[in-house]
Amino acid sequence: VQLQASGGGLVQAGGSLRLSCAASGRNVSTYAMGWFRLAPGKERKFLIGVSWSGGSTYYEDSVKGRFTIFRDNAKNTFYLQMNSLKPEDTAVYYCAADSRGSASFRGPRSYWGQGTQVTVSS
Repeated sequence: VQLQASGGGLVQAGGSLRLSCAASGRNVSTYAMGWFRLAPGKERKFLIGVSWSGGSTYYEDSVKGRFTIFRDNAKNTFYLQMNSLKPEDTAVYYCAADSRGSASFRGPRSYWGQGTQVTVSS
């Protein structure tokens, strides 16, 4: 499975962006999906994840109410909708998928995109 993240860019505070994670090689409709970010000088942070069924969802506190994850199985793609962006959201964003169906994203059955830069200006 290869994941290609896209959609990053420069946006003003309060604005919105939608990141895409296009999968190829396998149908990922039964995979868990998630998004992480890495900001300069900080550790990678798990932001949002959902199990393949949608029955289990995780939101990191700082993005609750602002970020949403959803998928389009017909396009084999999942998305991160980011609203009310803040300068502290500036980071490289990574998508991840896990074939076990649970939002673990560790080990040989997890797959990662290459990252896309999001910069939020004040």
